[in-house]
Amino acid sequence: MEFWESNFIEKQTMWGFEPTDSAILTKDFFLERNVKDILIPGIGYGRNAKVFIESGMKVTGIEISKTAIELARENGVNNRIFHGSVTEMPFDHNLYDGIFSHALIHLLNKQEREKFIKDCYNQLKPNGYMIFTTVSQKAPMFGKGKQLDKDYFEIMKGIKMFFYGSDTVKREFGEYGLVEFSEIDEPDKEMKNKPPINFIMIKCKKR
Repeated sequence: MEFWESNFIEKQTMWGFEPTDSAILTKDFFLERNVKDILIPGIGYGRNAKVFIESGMKVTGIEISKTAIELARENGVNNRIFHGSVTEMPFDHNLYDGIFSHALIHLLNKQEREKFIKDCYNQLKPNGYMIFTTVSQKAPMFGKGKQLDKDYFEIMKGIKMFFYGSDTVKREFGEYGLVEFSEIDEPDKEMKNKPPINFIMIKCKKR
């Protein structure tokens, strides 16, 4: 959540410290496939990173907010974290077994998304996996605010969001080893009374 964390992190760790369901599912998926070395673009303050670290995986992060990185350190995430935007990838020349990016790609414009997907794919080892979660067109905020392009809206001042559907998933990820995608509803674990957010989980494998 690169944009949201960099804008709101100073106020509070608004998503709490429990990992998302997507991170837990990805951790299990990676463990089943012996993934040991992963990259997390948009690592934020580390709430999703810890589930991988505690499972014995080596984690490298990328994060645009210095404050988020400091909070990650306070939260016990002492792994390597590059300070910068995912649009500036790559930060190293390592190849990773797996890449996990939660709720970030939909905050990028078309050119940034294309580069981000390509950059992630290029940093995978052969047979490595990259998993993205992104907001779905089924989310209640779809179509709200100022429309900037097809499926792309400024839902509130300063927050621009692209909403994925099956066609755009296939179009943007198809040439990058798309294996499958599925819907997942992410509950707000801090505010139990809020409805879950509609996401799509996208899995790709480097051939």
